[in-house]
Amino acid sequence: MDTLFLARFQFASTTIFHFLFVPLSIGLVFMVALMQTLYVVKGKDVYKRMSKFWGHLFLINFAVGVVTGIIQEFQFGMNWSDYSRFVGDVFGAPLAIEALLAFFMESTFIGLWIFGWDRLGKKLHLACIWLVSIGTILSSFWILAANSFMQHPVGFEFKNGRAEMNDFWALITNGQLLVEFPHVIFGAFATGAFFVAGISAYKMLKKEDTNFFKRSFQVALVLAIIGGFGTAFSGHSQAQYLVKTQPMKMAATEGVWKDTADPAPWTVIAGIDVDNRKNTWSIEIPYALSFLSYSTLSGSVEGMNTLQAQYEQQYGPGDYIPPVRTSFWSFRIMVAAGMLMILFALIGVVLAWRKKLENAKWYLRLMVPMLFFPFLANSMGWIMTEIGRQPWVVFGYQKTADAVSPNVSAGSLLFSIIAFSTIYSILLIVLVYLFIREIKKGPYGEKKQEKVSVDPFDKGGDEIVTE
Repeated sequence: MDTLFLARFQFASTTIFHFLFVPLSIGLVFMVALMQTLYVVKGKDVYKRMSKFWGHLFLINFAVGVVTGIIQEFQFGMNWSDYSRFVGDVFGAPLAIEALLAFFMESTFIGLWIFGWDRLGKKLHLACIWLVSIGTILSSFWILAANSFMQHPVGFEFKNGRAEMNDFWALITNGQLLVEFPHVIFGAFATGAFFVAGISAYKMLKKEDTNFFKRSFQVALVLAIIGGFGTAFSGHSQAQYLVKTQPMKMAATEGVWKDTADPAPWTVIAGIDVDNRKNTWSIEIPYALSFLSYSTLSGSVEGMNTLQAQYEQQYGPGDYIPPVRTSFWSFRIMVAAGMLMILFALIGVVLAWRKKLENAKWYLRLMVPMLFFPFLANSMGWIMTEIGRQPWVVFGYQKTADAVSPNVSAGSLLFSIIAFSTIYSILLIVLVYLFIREIKKGPYGEKKQEKVSVDPFDKGGDEIVTE
């Protein structure tokens, strides 16, 4: 195992683990803000309890996510010094704004929200949680501005062997950013929604605080629909942008070796033969790839073999075809998970509209494992995004092999991988323990719900509790 492999393995593991927490924080705090808004508007105590209960889970996730982010930044600086030297002038501005503005904004108003329940007015306190939510979204914007530069470099000049920013506006209006940012945010909304829905489904099956979790489930369904369809449509725009800026990634993702016919069929699944650069078999849908690429039922797509020849002329000798199997299957897993999420959200809306939600045991049982599907989709999406760009770390300007730190040994990398994996395992155990403890405690803590013969919410009342 050489240093390049170990550095890439460490970057992949720390980034994927960190990104388990990021979309959940963005989506969950947005859910909490919606619930507290309902409390301020309607004045019902149940929405206040919802804000506090789901807010506790958000705070746990946020705290662990911050720790994983620090570890990620540490390995980023240690293992990729040549990359940092090459793009430091470009990355400095968006990452500094993210840390000094967005993250400080989140941290400040989280504190005010935690300690301000009985000290701030309702509307002022509500503004605090909305500012936290806005802060998480702004934070993702600046991080994605940096990542978008890696996908489609703009707003810089190549000077003294490094990239130097000369147009900040071009950096934050990068076409890649404009299609990537909404895709990530809608995916985060879906993540928070299915997290709430999955836990609520489990509690409803256990018949614990049924009315409370039924309300939570219904709020989650609304955001699940918005997040699901928003992710799908923004993903479609992102695919069309790839055809223009990263055609090799698009071809690898679709398993296209030779230039397609016009119109181009979409390959559902295929047997990828990397050695002979062909597909041994495939199941295709006519016209679908043309529509995915151009929003019309006509148009061909360049294949990897053609693009390889073009890149050799443009960039010099080398292998410019990314890991095809990983790109191909990660995309299909992401799409399949996203489609299932939309399907289950629609089923939930129908059941809720027909007032059969809490009695549909089969649906609630399936919604519990559906909690994990957004995390699967998010991870597969990022794997496709980063792996599909290879061998480039900054597309067209710096290869991944040229970005690794020259003085980091394989031994030190292996040791840090073991150390980080141990830390991550401990963090995961702590996170799961705290989540389970809060979920078992329920929205009323040590209080026990008094059984009533009617649903108090139907008359606009609140939960009746006794010590």
